[in-house]
Amino acid sequence: MKIIITGSLGNIGKPLTKNLVAAGHEITVISSNPARTADIENLGAKAQIGSVTDADFLKQAFNGADAVFAMTPPNLGGSNVISNTINAGKAYANAIQESGVNRVVMLSSIGADFPGGTGPITGLHHIEQLYQDLNDVAVTFLRAGFFYTNFYNDVPLIKAAGIIGANYPADISAPLVHPTDIAVAAAEELQRTSAGKDIKYIVSDVRQPADFAKVLGAAIGKPELPWVEFTDEQSLQGMTQAGIPEEIAGLYTEMGNAFRTGKLSKDFQKSGSPVNGNTKLEDFAKEFAAKF
Repeated sequence: MKIIITGSLGNIGKPLTKNLVAAGHEITVISSNPARTADIENLGAKAQIGSVTDADFLKQAFNGADAVFAMTPPNLGGSNVISNTINAGKAYANAIQESGVNRVVMLSSIGADFPGGTGPITGLHHIEQLYQDLNDVAVTFLRAGFFYTNFYNDVPLIKAAGIIGANYPADISAPLVHPTDIAVAAAEELQRTSAGKDIKYIVSDVRQPADFAKVLGAAIGKPELPWVEFTDEQSLQGMTQAGIPEEIAGLYTEMGNAFRTGKLSKDFQKSGSPVNGNTKLEDFAKEFAAKF
C-alpha cells in the first residue's frame, strides 16, 4: 500500500512510520520542516515538505495514495487556535476528496463528540464533522485519551513547588494513552479494509489523578507527591505566568473543566471504556523518571 503519514516524525509519526515500513508499505511522511528530510529517508520513507494548511500541496501529496493518517498540529498558530485548526481540517478534507483517497485514519480525541466547551478538542469535533461529509471515503476517527507525554509539562511545577495538579479533583476517572499505542492502533487501521465512518477509542490505562501523583512521585523518588486541585482561575494564572499564551492557557483550562465535569469521558464510558493500549501508567512512569 501507498500510505501518507502527516505529523512528521513526532511521538506518533516516528513509530508509525517504522511499523508501516517494516510491514513493506510505501510510506510518505509529510513535514513542514525541511531539516527532517534526512531523518525521514533514513527510516525508509519518502519526505514531502509543506504545510498541512495548504490544500493544493496536500492534494498533490495525496494523489495515488491508498490511505492517509491525518493529524492536525496542536495549538496551530498559537492564536485563533480553534479557527486555525478547523481551517487545516478543511484543507485536509478538500485534498482527500479531490485526490481520490478512499481510506483515512484521523487522530481525534476523547470529548470530540461535543461541539464546544472542551478547549482545543473543539477543533477536532468540527474536523470530524468535515470528514463525516466526505463522499466514498472510509474514515476511522481514532479518539485518543490524555497523552502521557503531557505530564512532562508538570516537571517545572514538581521541581519548584513539590506538587502536581490541575483544575480537576484527585478522584475522577481519566483515560490515558501512550503515543506508541496510538501508532500501533493507527497502523492496524490504515492496513484494514473498511467502509463508511467509524469511531475507535485508543486508551492505554484509566486511572485517577491521585494515581498520577502516587505512581509518578514514586518513580522520581518523591513518594509523598500530592495531587492538588486548582481552581480554574489558579490554573489559568499558573499557565500564563509560566509563559503560555493566554488563549492557549484558556483553552487548556476549559479542557480541565470538561475533565472535572465528566464531559470529556462521557462517550468513552458510554462505549464501555475500552482499554486497548499496552502501556500502563507504571510503564510510563519509568520513562518519566528517566527524563525528570
